[in-house]
Amino acid sequence: MMTHSQRQKTGGSTVLCGTALFRYVRYDMAATENRPGLKRLKRVKYLMGISYVLIVVGAIVIVSMLALQKTDQVLKDKVNSLVASLNVQMKLNMDSYLSRMETIGTLAFAAQETYTYDATDPDNDEYEALQTEKAISDKLYSLCIMENFVDYGIVYRNNHAIGKISNGTINLFGDDMFTEFEGMITRQRTRDGWAAGYQDNFKRIYYVKRIHENALLVISFYTAELERVFDNPETMSEMEIRLTNQNHDILYSNLPDEVGEPLPEAVAEMIRDRNAATVMDDNYLVSVDSCGDDWYVVCSIPTKIILKEKNEMQYYIWMTAVLAAILAALFGIWLTLRLTSPVETIVSNLDSKAHIDQLTGILNKRSFEDYTTGRLSGALTIENHAMILLDVDNFKGVNDTLGHAYGDQVLSKIGSILRAEFSTEDYLGRIGGDEFCIFMNQVPEDRDGYEDFVRFKCESLCEAFRSNYTGEDGTYKVSASIGVAIFGKDGSDFATLYAAADQALYHSKEKGKDTYTFAGEEDAHEAQG
Repeated sequence: MMTHSQRQKTGGSTVLCGTALFRYVRYDMAATENRPGLKRLKRVKYLMGISYVLIVVGAIVIVSMLALQKTDQVLKDKVNSLVASLNVQMKLNMDSYLSRMETIGTLAFAAQETYTYDATDPDNDEYEALQTEKAISDKLYSLCIMENFVDYGIVYRNNHAIGKISNGTINLFGDDMFTEFEGMITRQRTRDGWAAGYQDNFKRIYYVKRIHENALLVISFYTAELERVFDNPETMSEMEIRLTNQNHDILYSNLPDEVGEPLPEAVAEMIRDRNAATVMDDNYLVSVDSCGDDWYVVCSIPTKIILKEKNEMQYYIWMTAVLAAILAALFGIWLTLRLTSPVETIVSNLDSKAHIDQLTGILNKRSFEDYTTGRLSGALTIENHAMILLDVDNFKGVNDTLGHAYGDQVLSKIGSILRAEFSTEDYLGRIGGDEFCIFMNQVPEDRDGYEDFVRFKCESLCEAFRSNYTGEDGTYKVSASIGVAIFGKDGSDFATLYAAADQALYHSKEKGKDTYTFAGEEDAHEAQG
């Protein structure tokens, strides 16, 4: 064992050694601080650290600026495209509305007395004239209630009027009523025309059609009625929508107290001498399309509103950039997501209403009707089209027995069947839970055998349904009952064709399902098994 004296000696040596080591370390550190090479290395470390900070900060600043610029450009492009699309839709709505008013006007000619009677004829028998005018007036009033018309009547050269001609119109035109209305006929081929702003009165829009040399059909409605034509979507609630004449006088506006006023100069200057264009500057984004008789649909929105969300985000982006410079490694990925999130949000918010039924992958009811109606509105009578209305047989049993999830799989499969059976030129739509409709645009090479071509399509469709069963044991068979209407033969507009096809579908159901029927046929041609 170690004695006390030995322990003392050892302990003293330990203390001495520790002290010497401590002194050596301190000396070595002091020597290091005085070495020029180590000083340069330390300066390089500091410079590298500062350079890294500057590079990171500079990179973040550049990326932030580029992101803001890209966000700005993408936003402008998307809004530009959206406003242009909305403006085209407004123009189509207006054209459709005017066309519908013209169609209602032509209904007045259904009564022979309308276009044969002449109130200016001095040889008219007074009693017969009264009876004729009453019959014409009854016809006109029956048509007048179809829309919220201010005027719906006939004005003769001697200013005699039949039907509904308001006191406001009579007072406005006075003794020159027939002459002024006659001057509104601008289309010589169709002998009719539209006009607004007579004597700076922009509250009404007039449609005039010549009946014969001494008679004019006059229809008018308040410009406020156009509010339902120019329906502004919620995503662009701050967009300004106007209808102007060729002089850019405002006929309609979704802003109060603008009717009759000139288009704001800043907007008018951007679209001057343009019939269809979309223009953007620092103040406005403006889109214009011509419609009707030298009228223009003008949609505009202040640029500051378009960039409002971007400007609000700018402050937060820069704050995020400063924090990212301090915590570059941790916040790099987050910053990228933060910078790109406004673009994704904007793109999401600006998507046109979905046109596709998500379950089947074909058009939904509204889009199908819009597409078909648009196609029929410009269709010639010699064109070959067919509307096929299809109802899935026994589908309720599938849902009740196998569940709605399985029923959804069946509907999804039906969408695939329809896409396989029909051309990409045809319109396919799901118009109800288990009801589908096809509008055929495809035309075979042999146009004379078009109905045979449609019949072939129906047989092929029935066979495609026959080959598909639901339930593992094949208990429930999915088949199709079909009704067919031929364009021109069974109707020329959507409502008429749909009604004819629906009636034919009803006969297919009565015949025992799994068959097709053409509208007007006495005996259904059942699909061959």
